[in-house]
Amino acid sequence: MGQLTQQNAGVQTRNITNPILRGFNPDPSICRVGGDYYVATSTFEWYPGVRIYHSRDLRNWQLTSRPLNRSSLLNMLGSPDSCGVWAPCLSWHDGLFWLLYTDVKRFDGNFKDTHNYLTTSATIDGSWSEPVYLNSSGFDPSLFHDDDGRKWYVNMVWDHRPDRTFFAGIVLQEYLPRERRLTGERKFIFPGTALDCTEAPHLYRHGGYYYLMTAEGGTGYAHAVTMARARAIDGPYEPDPGGPLLTAAADPTWPLQRAGHGDFVVTPAGEVYLVHLCSRPLPGIRRSPLGRETAIQKMRWTADGWLRLEFGGCLPGSEVPAPVLAEAPIAAVTCCDHFDSRSLDPVYQWLRTPWPEEFLSLDERPGFLRLRGMESLGSSFRQALIARRQTDFVYEAETRLEFEPKNFQQMAGLVCYYNASKFHYLYVSADQALGKHLGIMSCPGNTSLTAEFPNWAQRIPLPAGACVNLKVRIDRARLDFYWRLDDGDWQLIPPTLDASVLSDEAGRGEGAQFTGAFVGMCCQDLTGQRIPADFDSFAYRALPG
Repeated sequence: MGQLTQQNAGVQTRNITNPILRGFNPDPSICRVGGDYYVATSTFEWYPGVRIYHSRDLRNWQLTSRPLNRSSLLNMLGSPDSCGVWAPCLSWHDGLFWLLYTDVKRFDGNFKDTHNYLTTSATIDGSWSEPVYLNSSGFDPSLFHDDDGRKWYVNMVWDHRPDRTFFAGIVLQEYLPRERRLTGERKFIFPGTALDCTEAPHLYRHGGYYYLMTAEGGTGYAHAVTMARARAIDGPYEPDPGGPLLTAAADPTWPLQRAGHGDFVVTPAGEVYLVHLCSRPLPGIRRSPLGRETAIQKMRWTADGWLRLEFGGCLPGSEVPAPVLAEAPIAAVTCCDHFDSRSLDPVYQWLRTPWPEEFLSLDERPGFLRLRGMESLGSSFRQALIARRQTDFVYEAETRLEFEPKNFQQMAGLVCYYNASKFHYLYVSADQALGKHLGIMSCPGNTSLTAEFPNWAQRIPLPAGACVNLKVRIDRARLDFYWRLDDGDWQLIPPTLDASVLSDEAGRGEGAQFTGAFVGMCCQDLTGQRIPADFDSFAYRALPG
């Protein structure tokens, strides 16, 4: 590949089709620099941290930066599933991009360990500064650059006490850029509305008011975007009397569900656009393997100074008008990788570690991606797993693998992965009974992390020294694995598996996990010898349907 990821490329129309960032891309934050728009999204336990996309028309987006790409900015070794990087905030001011993010170290139970940082860069794809530690009182940090030159920091506060609802409201402090620190006592400026779970604060100034946008209702099917306003930045803030600005909570049949967590931008022509997260559940089931995605809505200010969807109501539109003078889309990129570059295509991510050179190489065997076997699939420390997002309901992915395991503790292959308790894995291994062979391992959403082997009695012997091609085909909730040697015919491997397991709604259920389905390559060596697996190619193809 060797190119950056294109989202939503195609024939230009006068409408924008949602979602604009497909597959796992939640918690969008947007800013504009001249005629360029940038959206930052959460990455949780996937490394590098934060994905920043660029557009000139709000319709076609290209991945342009993955800023948290070294250990001093982000090290998630040991972080549980769905921890790591939550809700970045991206802004442009004083000739710099300002990026705030939370690195979450604990999720389960009453407590959250949520460390908030700030980093800056003069260019979106440049080297970002060493992080400034801000606080740990909650998550979703945001920075507002006021007209008078002062900078204000807001975040939600987490409350672990048993008689509370965890979401204690929004706090404000001033930030001193020269001294690189917060100053003054924090002030609670907004307790939230009756929707509860008040988070994702963003401050704006318009028409003599300060506006506070928040997400409420939890990040599940009751999610919403709400607004409040005040004459002074520290309040008191009056909630919008019209209720939520955006939500799909009242219509479970609406195509874009879980709409919430928003941020807006103003175009050079004065048009207002809101980006927000959403999900597209599989038909007939409330499961969303593509995870929480990013959509966009055109907005308008009312005569009495409140923000509304341009077409009225609060339901998110699947198509919205494009801004004036929108540019033509950038050409789409190829989806097949032969690993001919000396750097890994940014379409891929890995889990937690800032030191991928410990387990991957594109140099040791040119033309191959070499993965050295690391810890078990689902480990919270060092996994050798390289994967890309599932961005389509119907797709095929395939890889060609050279791997010579010596025992049952060594495995490599093609994996469809959500987290440690949700994956389907077509692997090559070896044991005394079969020698080298193909098998399937699944973890179908149980919280005990117990692996299942659904075709144990039908494992497929493989010749020693043979290269094997592995393929997965997903059609919404149906997942089928295939294999072949050389250029032979593809052979289906039973049984058909449940692809809907690879969603946050499965297993522990909605609101308990936050990512989306990935597909990729991995290698494990539980003996600790780090045996290599060589992948000659990887292809991902969206299919009709």
